[in-house]
Amino acid sequence: MTLRLLGTTSDGDCPTLYDIEGTNEILVQGERETNPEHLAELRDVKASETFVRVPRSLLTRFAPRSDAPELQPFASISHLFRDFKHTAWRLETRRGYASDRNSAKWPRFLAGEDIARDPDNAWRENVRAQTAQGKRFERVRLVDEPATQGQEFLLASAPSNITAGEDIRCLTRAQARELRLPDYDFWLFDSKVLARFAFDDEDTTLGVYVTQDPAEVLVACQARDAAWHHAVRTEEFARRVRSTV
Repeated sequence: MTLRLLGTTSDGDCPTLYDIEGTNEILVQGERETNPEHLAELRDVKASETFVRVPRSLLTRFAPRSDAPELQPFASISHLFRDFKHTAWRLETRRGYASDRNSAKWPRFLAGEDIARDPDNAWRENVRAQTAQGKRFERVRLVDEPATQGQEFLLASAPSNITAGEDIRCLTRAQARELRLPDYDFWLFDSKVLARFAFDDEDTTLGVYVTQDPAEVLVACQARDAAWHHAVRTEEFARRVRSTV
């Protein structure tokens, strides 16, 4: 079972809430309670239990207010890429994606061909249609130092999507850790609907968890604002990567 960051009200290491995925439990991180008068008033304490202090605002802002969403196919949210009103925003955190490695462009990339300019496909046609209405498609991609092969593929192929109307920016993984960004991929639609990805160990998309839970949406909105402030446009970031090779 893995932990998923729900939120924090601190710039340091605590206090923080985590979701224990696969359960209905929350993990709380905070300063250990040491006041002997408080400890003496606690009831039915087990030897395995400990107690921590957290600010009320942490629970108010980030404690989940609804049941954990069920995993559903990615195709179930396809309508959101047409029906959103203002912004569709993506955080990409992985070092590679099976969908990229299985694409027709992957062997061309490995052969050293230029994959920066490809004809429109259904995705880019929709991006053009939505951005023509004033809507925004935006992404921030995390990139390791040095970049992985999968990340280099995305840097090489990004111009096609950018030409179609996406605003794609990059952030180093070290910066993402400093900013305490979530370590999972998601789409955020209109700062209201969150679609969080699930992957297997081979980077294959298993589906998405879709929620409008205020606590989870708030974490995504805060991650978006922090990432967007520090991220660099793909064209500039790609030049930086090439200059270090």
